[in-house]
Amino acid sequence: MTAPIPRDIPDLPAVPGPPLLLPSPVPATAVVAPIRRPVVALFRLLTALVAAGGVALELLLGAPARILSYFGVQAALLLAIAMLMSASRAWRARRPLSSAVTGATLLYVVISALVYHLLLAHTTPPFSMTGATTLPERWHGSWATLQILHTLTPVAAVLDWLLLTPAARLHLRQAAGWLLYPLAYLAFYLIRAAFLAPTNPARYLYPFLDVATHGYRSILANALLLGLAMYALAVLLVALDHTRPSPVRRRV
Repeated sequence: MTAPIPRDIPDLPAVPGPPLLLPSPVPATAVVAPIRRPVVALFRLLTALVAAGGVALELLLGAPARILSYFGVQAALLLAIAMLMSASRAWRARRPLSSAVTGATLLYVVISALVYHLLLAHTTPPFSMTGATTLPERWHGSWATLQILHTLTPVAAVLDWLLLTPAARLHLRQAAGWLLYPLAYLAFYLIRAAFLAPTNPARYLYPFLDVATHGYRSILANALLLGLAMYALAVLLVALDHTRPSPVRRRV
């Protein structure tokens, strides 16, 4: 025999605040498959070709060992590889590259562009990757490659990020990891200079990192300032990525 149901059932206390929705551990691509994006694939393929073409043209003008030792050239090569892979994935409707990779390549080419336009474009003697002592003439090979690597390529990378990449993919925890490559490059730069003869004009590639002129104390201070500026730029990119409108749906 069941117990009688009471006539007056006390009301349950209200749940304070809105219900808490926990983030799902299942990625969106496991529910909704990515779609083919031929226009995006074409733009990224062209960006990769421009970056690789700028490096190839620079290699034709100067010694490969010297050209490939520049941070801007290495950044352009990394961007070309990342863009080529991203173009393939967009064409075949595959999951996009990790934001840690795409954010790093974006940061490196933007750093390269800022360093060139703010610190190198108006130096005396003029900055040249080939070691030329005269100012590169406009629309000639040396001038054109500098513009391709430090202007056209970074602008294409920024446009891809703003117009073709979903927002809020970058994360602050990635910013510190992005600085590992510039730190490794600094070590490579100093070790490379130590093995070259003091009379070699290609010993120090950047005037603000010239140990023979400024000494280790000054160039390490310059490197520290650059590192702090790079980290601030990385944090700024992450902040902008979370405040800008998303041009595409997150599923793509």
